[in-house]
Amino acid sequence: MTARPWSRVADALRGDTAGGALLITAALVALVWANSPASPVYEHLRDITVGPAWAGLNLPLHAWAADGLLAVFFFIVGNELKQEFVHGAFRDPRQALVPMVAAVTGALVPAAVFLAFTVGHDDAARGWGIPMATDAAFAVAVLALVGRGLPLALRTLLLTLAVVDDLIAILVIAVFYTGGINFAALGAAAILLGVFAWLQHGPGLPARVPSALVYAPLAVAIWGFVHAAGIHATIAGVAMGMLMRTRPRPDETTDPSHAAENLLRPWAMGLALPIFALLSAGVSFGGIGSMLVDRVTLGVIAGLVIGKLIGVLGGAWLATRLTSARLDPSLSWVDIAGMSQLAGIGFTVSLLISELSYPAQPDVLDHAKGGVLLGTLAATVLATVLLGYRSHRLRRSTAAAE
Repeated sequence: MTARPWSRVADALRGDTAGGALLITAALVALVWANSPASPVYEHLRDITVGPAWAGLNLPLHAWAADGLLAVFFFIVGNELKQEFVHGAFRDPRQALVPMVAAVTGALVPAAVFLAFTVGHDDAARGWGIPMATDAAFAVAVLALVGRGLPLALRTLLLTLAVVDDLIAILVIAVFYTGGINFAALGAAAILLGVFAWLQHGPGLPARVPSALVYAPLAVAIWGFVHAAGIHATIAGVAMGMLMRTRPRPDETTDPSHAAENLLRPWAMGLALPIFALLSAGVSFGGIGSMLVDRVTLGVIAGLVIGKLIGVLGGAWLATRLTSARLDPSLSWVDIAGMSQLAGIGFTVSLLISELSYPAQPDVLDHAKGGVLLGTLAATVLATVLLGYRSHRLRRSTAAAE
């Protein structure tokens, strides 16, 4: 492929729409494959183990996709948030406070809804963390596909909410769903993150030293130590993204933050996310009748569809009423309601918590994963209706004004 066609492909993948379409297509392929006669081939592919055993990284392919490839996407997410906090809408703490509060309430209310369905059943109640997280990749992809004409501030709000949601869920995993944290590995990761920050904001590398030769192995080492610490390794990507320098030096044509995003986004949207979706979304719906009457399935669905709507919308409303926080002037409460329903798209971390909640109960695990996918589907449909209506109204008013 010549440079020009690849340049066109890369430009398309730097937007959310093309990458979102690839992501959703890969997830649909996985679902069909997992429920077809060729499902044993799919399961075998997911479970192929590769990586160095001496480093504790002999992982199945689906774990490499969730922990490794997804870290690249979360680096871009953290990087974007840094740009917003330094140069964008979130320079105003009053606007940044809205998604922060909404993320906290949007994690607590779904957990409470799930517990209401499983109260008195301790084994089932272990999955209370499943509906807490919002899948940033899927939610932003769906918004890109259905939200044409909506205010750009809505995407930033959703991205911040989803990342904070995921960080809360990852903290929940570290405290409640793991045997313990390896503090030595965590300390090593913190030291290397300090080196990363110093390289970004200190004197910088000599001009003759290619930055990739320094940052690539450093990033891999940070990721490896975070993984070894027992924390979901995508947090390493968020941390490095938030440490990126967003202002160019006098001898630079662009800052490292935008340069890194320009380089990595096509690979993340065109390769990392579709592979992740292909290896993670293949849930078998065999015995769906029993699934739909199971308290775990119903608790997950209600948590994602109802709990997220109440938690996120209610948290945003309370933040604007009880504090100095305020919405971006371009947003309406219909936008926030649609975004709250989009927050019910639980995928990556929700599936991970499902596996951690019921490791010795395969039937319950299948019901939990089925609830994640059915709840995600329902939330997507409802959000599409709300945001599609809002988008249509905005485009009509814009056309009338012109």
